[in-house]
Amino acid sequence: MENSSLSHDVLVIGAGLWGCVVARELAEAGNRVLVLEARTLPGGNARSAIDPKTGIECHCYGAHIFHTSDEEVWTYANRFATFTDYRHTVLTEHAGKVYFMPLGLALINAFYGKNLRPDEVPAFIASEIAKSGLSGEPKNLEEQAISLIGRPLYEAFIKGYTQKQWNADPKTLPSFIIRRLPVRTNYNTGYFNDPHQGVPRDGYFSLFAALLNHPGIEVRYGTDYLAIRDAFPAELPVFYSGPIDAYFDFRHGALPWRGLRFEWEVKPVRDWQGTTVMNYADLDVPYTRIHEFKHFHPERKEVYASEQTIICREYPADWKVGDIPYYPVNTDASAALLARYQEEAKALPNVIFGGRLGEYKYYDMDKVIRRALDQVHDWMAR
Repeated sequence: MENSSLSHDVLVIGAGLWGCVVARELAEAGNRVLVLEARTLPGGNARSAIDPKTGIECHCYGAHIFHTSDEEVWTYANRFATFTDYRHTVLTEHAGKVYFMPLGLALINAFYGKNLRPDEVPAFIASEIAKSGLSGEPKNLEEQAISLIGRPLYEAFIKGYTQKQWNADPKTLPSFIIRRLPVRTNYNTGYFNDPHQGVPRDGYFSLFAALLNHPGIEVRYGTDYLAIRDAFPAELPVFYSGPIDAYFDFRHGALPWRGLRFEWEVKPVRDWQGTTVMNYADLDVPYTRIHEFKHFHPERKEVYASEQTIICREYPADWKVGDIPYYPVNTDASAALLARYQEEAKALPNVIFGGRLGEYKYYDMDKVIRRALDQVHDWMAR
């Protein structure tokens, strides 16, 4: 790993969460690490920033909540940030009424106008599924969802949201996109089941700054690695978290993504929607959700009590090369295209592809950290 003829031992491409963890682990192992980041700040799509007018910490690319059942990952994250005890709840609006998500006893009883007990829920859902008349293996996302929760719940809470999210009729989407829809039989309205949840007390930007704060790490912002990669020796190890298809100059075509568009607004009220995230299930509402970031930090009493709040409407958007990618479009065609790029990647033992762009995979934040730790430690064990 050491090479005295080079000013750095390893390149890390991208200062998102994966790249920051990789860089930190490499530096703590004694490597001189150069991080190249195309944007002007670290954090990727998990970046946050304090709004200078209101003092509210806003998640720049949609809400991010850290949650995990992985004890090692939780311990690792707490080395670099102190987390609040925030517990995430999500509500969804359908036909002018608000329901708790995910699908649980509160939503089911409110939607059907019933008072089911927990032990009655499985039989009730089974009867709703039986009414659908479906038989055989589900052939598409719609059939898969109906086979799990029945047609009424699907049409109210899944169909419109899914069509907006993917800009496609659920009948045309593969069934594996929605492999399971867990139904809770209790009144637990917390969105995640993980024992460890929270957001960094001092902001996500503090987490990334702490990860990169090591004498063995140099970061260069506003630098497109692919435009200058020929300037680096071929033998220099590279941990790459950019798009895998871009690395190979899109020679087989571009992998498809869904994009997002955000519409920000300052409201002259203390509390606009009463929660951090409100989903909008109906197709006639063009956005999928509204964020109100003040609710992530009720402990910031002065900011939380102020007569101003920030909301952000999130609109799904078509994507083209050059736009920020958010959600990989998982179809049989994209899987086949990814396999071609992965086959080419096997011929590059000095390049480690990782992160959601490098692996073309949607990861929760804890899974990003787990993957980064495993990949770095596997590489150092060679």
